[in-house]
Amino acid sequence: MSTATADTAYDTTTDHDEAGQLRRSADDRMLAGVAGGIARYLNVDATLVRVGIVALTLLMTGVGAALYIAAWLLIPADGEDQSVAAAWLAARRDRVR
Repeated sequence: MSTATADTAYDTTTDHDEAGQLRRSADDRMLAGVAGGIARYLNVDATLVRVGIVALTLLMTGVGAALYIAAWLLIPADGEDQSVAAAWLAARRDRVR
C-alpha cells in the first residue's frame, strides 16, 4: 500500500467541523438535525442514532424525547454561531436593556 493510499484511507477529519465541534446537521435531518449531527460527530450512521433515540423514548418513558429537545435547544446548527437557546437568551437580554 502506498503512502498516498494510506493517507486518503484514514482521512476522516473532513466529517467533523473545525476542532471537532458538535453541530446539528443541515443536510441529514428529519426534524431538527440532532441525530444527523450526533452521527456525523461520532462517525456512525444517522439511523443508529435515531433508533437509539426512539429506544430511549419508548423504554425509559420519554427520556429520549427530552434529550432530543434539549439537544435541539443547546447544539448550534451548521453555519450558526450559537444555539437556539443562546440566541433566544441574547434576544431577551437585548430587549430588557
